[in-house]
Amino acid sequence: MITDVEDFFAKGCGRCDRFGTSACSAQLWATGLARLRDICLSADLEEVVRWGQACYRHAGRNIAILGAYQDRFVLGFFNAALMKDPEGILKKPGPNTQHANSIYFTDNAQVAALEKTILAYLEEAKRYAEEGKKPPRAEHDLELPQELVEAMDADFELAEAFHALTPGRQRSYVINLNAAKKTETRIHRIEKFRDKIIDGKGANER
Repeated sequence: MITDVEDFFAKGCGRCDRFGTSACSAQLWATGLARLRDICLSADLEEVVRWGQACYRHAGRNIAILGAYQDRFVLGFFNAALMKDPEGILKKPGPNTQHANSIYFTDNAQVAALEKTILAYLEEAKRYAEEGKKPPRAEHDLELPQELVEAMDADFELAEAFHALTPGRQRSYVINLNAAKKTETRIHRIEKFRDKIIDGKGANER
């Protein structure tokens, strides 16, 4: 995956063989993604790369992330359980997702029409970061590592695939990730595990 944020907008995330080609999803939605980038930067957010995508941070926390797919591009919010969503525009990326966390766009021009609303939502998320406010921990049979939660918030395909795994396979990943002491190690393992999770396999399966 990419490590330079400029590559996301110029070439894509680097997760598939469409990287750097005209067929890359980031290229299909280049105009809309560029407008979302401008909005996030105008909100004084720090721009970094997370999971091969442009991610925006404030007060030491991830606030929002951009994603591009063949049929849509998205602005996803972290800690979405806190968001009030007065306009009702946040959507769940899949039926197994607990909270609506994303604004979906299927036309580049839709971003401009929602610019004021997007800015208001970003400001709300910034306040929660400044206050150190976090959503109540959801009840799970497994306590998922924070790095895995954030990776799934940023990668909707990964989230759906993980939630579709059997409880035993989910547990195999949690055990493996929790065995790593450093955040960087857990993030690296998640990146290595992604393809196996998408394929429906457990951490110890080939």
